[in-house]
Amino acid sequence: MNNGYLFFRAIPVETVVGNDSINVEIRIFEGPQATINRVIIKGNDRTHEHVARRELYVYPGELFSREDVMRSYRELANLGHFDPEQIKPDVKPDPEAGTADVIFSVVEKANDRVELSGGWGAGMIIGSLGLTFTNFSIRNIFNWESYRPLPQGDGQTLSLKAQTNGKYYTSFSASFREPWLGGRKPNSLSVSAYYSRQTGYSSSYYNHSYYVNNSKDMYDDSQLMTTFGVSVGLGRRIKWPDDFFTMYTEVSYQRYHLKNWPYYIFSNGNSNNLSFAFQLKRSSIDNPLYTRKGSDFTFGLSFTLPYSWFDGIDYDKSNLEEKNRYRWIEYHKWKFIGKTFMPLDRNEKLVLYAGVQYGYLGYYNKHKRSPFEGFEMGGDGMSGYSLYGREYIGLRGYQNGSLTNAGSNFIAPNAADASLYSKWTMEVRYPISLAQSATIYALAFLEAGNSWYELKEFEPFNLYRSAGVGLRVFLPMFGLLGIDWGYGFDEVPGRPGAAGSQFHFVLGQEF
Repeated sequence: MNNGYLFFRAIPVETVVGNDSINVEIRIFEGPQATINRVIIKGNDRTHEHVARRELYVYPGELFSREDVMRSYRELANLGHFDPEQIKPDVKPDPEAGTADVIFSVVEKANDRVELSGGWGAGMIIGSLGLTFTNFSIRNIFNWESYRPLPQGDGQTLSLKAQTNGKYYTSFSASFREPWLGGRKPNSLSVSAYYSRQTGYSSSYYNHSYYVNNSKDMYDDSQLMTTFGVSVGLGRRIKWPDDFFTMYTEVSYQRYHLKNWPYYIFSNGNSNNLSFAFQLKRSSIDNPLYTRKGSDFTFGLSFTLPYSWFDGIDYDKSNLEEKNRYRWIEYHKWKFIGKTFMPLDRNEKLVLYAGVQYGYLGYYNKHKRSPFEGFEMGGDGMSGYSLYGREYIGLRGYQNGSLTNAGSNFIAPNAADASLYSKWTMEVRYPISLAQSATIYALAFLEAGNSWYELKEFEPFNLYRSAGVGLRVFLPMFGLLGIDWGYGFDEVPGRPGAAGSQFHFVLGQEF
């Protein structure tokens, strides 16, 4: 049926075999190749029809192909604007005309997300507000009739987030993504900007006043870190080796200002990061919310210019000022993430997920290693704050950050982050609810990983292991939420209590 042969004539023929048996032979005569007459999309109340239609692989006048119909179903499901469980492709053949109508019935779902949280700890209130509009329409921003309550329907993504506790920490971020730049080809445009400001804790407060209800002196304004960054990226779909591939390139700039900041290799000065990124991705998953089959592989490379090769500065000098050594940071960063999904039963409910990750932060000059862009490993993979210049890698069953450089025998003074990590994950998932209002599934997992400061220390089988169970809930207004209980089997040297029984909360990210 992938080459237009939708119509056929079947004739059963009976043949006597012996005295008490017969053979039944079905003779099939192929009819004329069927072409597609109409492609109809029904039920898209909010999403503009061109947003859904441009994702289809079936077109009027072409030969009918069941494979193209199912691929179109997958693309509509992965848009995120329709309920994947209620997309119903249907074919209405017309044998006399030799044509067929292809009908996609969809049900819109609310996919915008609101993040509103607050908490109290260590004498301070922490609050955050985030808004993500996944079906935004910037061209209708001045068309008041299109507001429901915001202009929507063009499949663009607009994200806004603010987080603060007042004096100690404040951050703002905004991003916008257009998946079809110009509207004719699937070339995406992404822009983002962010700012954060963080002060340090007062050592005298922790030494003398921690158990006294007096938090006004807990911050130290003399310790300060501010970050500002912008990025612009372009993505495109490519058809080789197959049409599941996408390619993404990005240019970004970050500026770090540190004042008496004791948590990095250097503590005073300004640091600039002008980087270029390249990403190659192949994704064939069938459903972004509860994936049953397919795979997702991503290779990423980000790098800066090797300034130390041509700027004329001798970085081997131990008395070189920090502001000169780290004025322009340099590095090359490599990442690979692989995920595969396979159903374990006939109904495709019980699913096996297997994943692997590797990351490496390299340098051009050993005397000018980047103080930023490293890895922190262990726990839920969430920092609690949107701190830039560091990547958090979760590993359940261990405390947050407890596996950073856990495989290293020597770590440079003030080096807070790892330069290399590996992680392996295996999960078995089973759905509790696949309704539009909430996607809920339970899981059991095995996990292992480690991180190192130097590439030469890498040992692929020196891993910290864990196992546990968890629950995931996807709510249209709040995104992915969850809780995991994990048990770390291996003690972490120098970090008592880092392993053992641990609970982890999930907000938005996958392990």
